[in-house]
Amino acid sequence: MTTPTTDTDLLRQTRSGAADAFAALYRRHQGPLYRFALLRCGSADTAADVVQETFMGLLTDRFRFDPLRGQLQHFLFGVARNLILKNETAHQRHVVLDGGDDGDDELPDDAACPLARLLDNETAEEVRRALALLAPHYRDAVILYEMHDLSYAEIADICQVDIGTVRSRLSRGRAALAKRLAGWRATAGAA
Repeated sequence: MTTPTTDTDLLRQTRSGAADAFAALYRRHQGPLYRFALLRCGSADTAADVVQETFMGLLTDRFRFDPLRGQLQHFLFGVARNLILKNETAHQRHVVLDGGDDGDDELPDDAACPLARLLDNETAEEVRRALALLAPHYRDAVILYEMHDLSYAEIADICQVDIGTVRSRLSRGRAALAKRLAGWRATAGAA
């Protein structure tokens, strides 16, 4: 039985020109990174661009990863977050959710009834809308904690804040999210 290759080993091989090592790194981290970027910025196109720029920066060593300072996944989340913040600042844009199919959604269970699938899709879309309305610093904490199962310390490292700030942002973000979803739940429950 072979031991799995670490991110550091794959990155070292990538920098030595091994395309298969880069492909392995990309397969390992692209999905979570894309989902974070999509939930964070609300646009499938922007999320794809952020993921591409993150990996190109890693490949060209524009973004210097130091394995002694933490895990590659956390580093990639931090780079993606910074790219999104830079994009938001440069464009001062409004959050627009992409209603298109990004191909990354789970396929519904064929045995589930159509009404249940419809309600699940509506719920997911309402959560995406509510997330998009959160302040960016609250959105970061909620997405990284609730959807990527990162610890307070990991989020603090990615967002470059202290753990107390992460706790506060997560608490306030959850409260704001619950408040936004409360009206929808009442409407959906009445229907």
